[in-house]
Amino acid sequence: MRWTSIVAIYLLFWSLSAFLVLPFGVRTHEEAGADRVPGQADSAPHDYRFGKLILRTTIVAAVLFGLYYANYVNGWITPADLDYSR
Repeated sequence: MRWTSIVAIYLLFWSLSAFLVLPFGVRTHEEAGADRVPGQADSAPHDYRFGKLILRTTIVAAVLFGLYYANYVNGWITPADLDYSR
């Protein structure tokens, strides 16, 4: 596998992981016991930490990509295994 393919596939896993990780650990102002800003949505996060999101996303993406690459090298699941039209 070329290194450009590795980077592209990792970035796909990273963007997927960002959406998977996004709702975890988020507390609203009501849950945190803080006052809301006038006009703020009820579901807006109280203390949004972008760095923590990036770190969690990177870890999840690395694990998922590691599994994908191990499958690519070892051939555990092949396209023939997923062909149900037979």
